[in-house]
This record gives sequence, C-alpha cells and structure tokens, in this order.
Amino acid sequence: MQKRILLTGVNGQVGHALSRAFAMYEQSPYEVIGLDRNQLDLSDKTAIRRVVQDIQPEVIINPAAYTMVDKAESEAELAYAINATAPRVLAEEAAKMGARLIHFSTDYVYAGVKSAPYIEEDQTQPLSVYGKSKLAGEDAIHAVGVPHLIFRTSWVYGAYGKNFMKTILRLGAERDELRIVADQFGAPTSSSAIAEAILSVMARWDSALTGTYHLVNAGQTSWHGFAIAIVQEYNRIQQAHHLLPLKVSPENIHAISTQEYPTPAARPANSCLDCSKLARDFRVTLPDWRAALVFELLKLT
Repeated sequence: MQKRILLTGVNGQVGHALSRAFAMYEQSPYEVIGLDRNQLDLSDKTAIRRVVQDIQPEVIINPAAYTMVDKAESEAELAYAINATAPRVLAEEAAKMGARLIHFSTDYVYAGVKSAPYIEEDQTQPLSVYGKSKLAGEDAIHAVGVPHLIFRTSWVYGAYGKNFMKTILRLGAERDELRIVADQFGAPTSSSAIAEAILSVMARWDSALTGTYHLVNAGQTSWHGFAIAIVQEYNRIQQAHHLLPLKVSPENIHAISTQEYPTPAARPANSCLDCSKLARDFRVTLPDWRAALVFELLKLT
C-alpha cells in the first residue's frame, strides 16, 4: 500500500524538485499530494489544520517557507507565521494522526563565527529575523515531540525558480563586470541534490531516528567563487550546446567585502555545515557542489 505524503510548497525550489523526484518512480511506494501557496496558505493556522485533516497523510514534507531574507526584517510577523507557527501546527496535526514530519531549515540559524564547519550540536545564534523565525520553527517541532527530521541546508539554487545561479547568468548576459561578496563561505546546494537525498533518507527512515541533520553539497566556496564557477561551467556547456554567450568573463567578476554590499539582514560569514551525522545515520552523502552545479546548468540546455 502506498504511503500518502503531503508535500507543501511545490512551486518553490525544493518543493518542485521533490515533486519531480517522486514522479520519477515507476512503481512509487508513495502517493504524493503536492500543494502550492494558493492551495495551502501557511500563514493561516485554521487552513493548515483543515487541509491536513482532510488529506490524512502518513508523512508531511514541508519545504515551504518565507525566504525573503532582507524583506523579513520589515515583515517579521509574516515570517514568523510561516516559518515558526506553521511548522508547529503541522507538527501538532501530524502527532494527532500518528504521522511523521520532514521539515527544512537553514544555515542562517548560526552566527557564522566558527572557524570550522558547524555540526548540529553547535550553539545557534541567528543574526536576522529570517534566521530567528526558522530557528523558532525548529524549536516548535521539537517541543511537539512528533517523529521528525529537520534538515538544515544552505545556498539553495537550481534550474527552477529564482536563485543566485539564475541571477548570475542573467547579470552575466547583461554586464561585462560583476562585483560579488567574497568573505562569506558556504556550500552551494542544488535543489535536485536535496530531493535525491530526501528520497534516500525516506527509504531508510526508522521512526526511532528523529532530530536535526545538516544537508548540503560537499565542499565549500564563497559567493565570489560560486559566481566564477557558474560562468566557467556555463561557458563550457555553452560551446557544446550552442547557447547564448555571456558578456562577463570570470576575470571580470571582482571580489568585494560584505561591508561593500550592505543589506538589511546580516548574513553569517561561515555557513559551512558538517554532514557527518547524515552520512552516519542514513548512509547518505551529497556530491561535490561543483559537480551538482554542472548538473543544474545542463538542465538549462
């Protein structure tokens, strides 16, 4: 018998990737009911309870979130409603019906001052409203006590949706020079890699395993290094697939400091996450970030 899954945010990057990954099963063990923002408004507690009770899922997967990091500084109430209150309500409804919950969080729960990659047990200290709201969502799920997995990921991008990779390609087609922050470090993580990892995790998920895990592509770089890699890899693919060339060259992507690019919300300088716990408990490891980047760029051909 198929397990019924309620998947939120199917028009978001991770939700879309998960929806596609589940659809690729030839004989799927899952019946996936994917909902977008119009079908499930996560700022409406009553609507959340009604939808979950109507669907009666065995697993709830919640990649939906308020992700406008800078705008959250002036829309804190909405950010908390979606990132903190909604996960609590989903956890409460899952607990009522004996379901499990998979939820996604962020590297922004850390201050970014550690010199090494963060492990799950490190102290959290979010710098922004977005980070604080996501941490509040984690805490709410823990407090409910439903069997759950929370995956902290970072720098999510892909061929679908709005993200850093797409922005660099757009700006690189318009300009011959770019200035990109070089003193923030992390792991660019593709939505497809996240989706594939989640399917592997679900196949091995014993309900005794519950808690928080880091889930990012292997390796690390800066935003500046990521931008250069995007242009370099696109140029290689462009020559083979006759795509439109970019105006910008890797040599004309200039490194700048965080201070030179002020934003309303503070970002952690170190967003590197250690995924050893995920590998130990689920035998799941994600590919190197640059290999994942090539895979996502090829989808644009």
